[in-house]
Amino acid sequence: MRKRGIHGVNIDIRIPFFDVDMMHVVWHGHYIKYIEEARCALLESMSYGYEAMRDSGYAWPVIDLQLRYMNPAVFGQNITVRAELVEWEHRLKIHYLILDTASGQRLTRASSVQVAVSIANREMQLASPDCLLQAVANLAIDQVT
Repeated sequence: MRKRGIHGVNIDIRIPFFDVDMMHVVWHGHYIKYIEEARCALLESMSYGYEAMRDSGYAWPVIDLQLRYMNPAVFGQNITVRAELVEWEHRLKIHYLILDTASGQRLTRASSVQVAVSIANREMQLASPDCLLQAVANLAIDQVT
């Protein structure tokens, strides 16, 4: 059983023609683009998107990415991509689920791990910086009010 996140967002995508192969099935590499869009929406919902990360002095490179394909997405299909924050104290771990919007059928699940790296000296941080911890704390405050 996968760990549930403390905060999540959904985005909807209609599969474009240029993402599919000659069989009208999405090429496996495009799923990474879909989860990246969901990750951006999740981080923006926390007021800690990529511009805020940069402005706080940290880059957050992806150090691990895992995908499990269950069913193919196809041209013209509407999909929903869910991103959930599951870890944040020492690294940023996000779980993803890609579903067929109409039926709810699972198509793909994934997870990504990012770590904070100081932009000034390119040193990896062993704990998440206060700016991320504060963004997560603000989520908890917003959910209570």
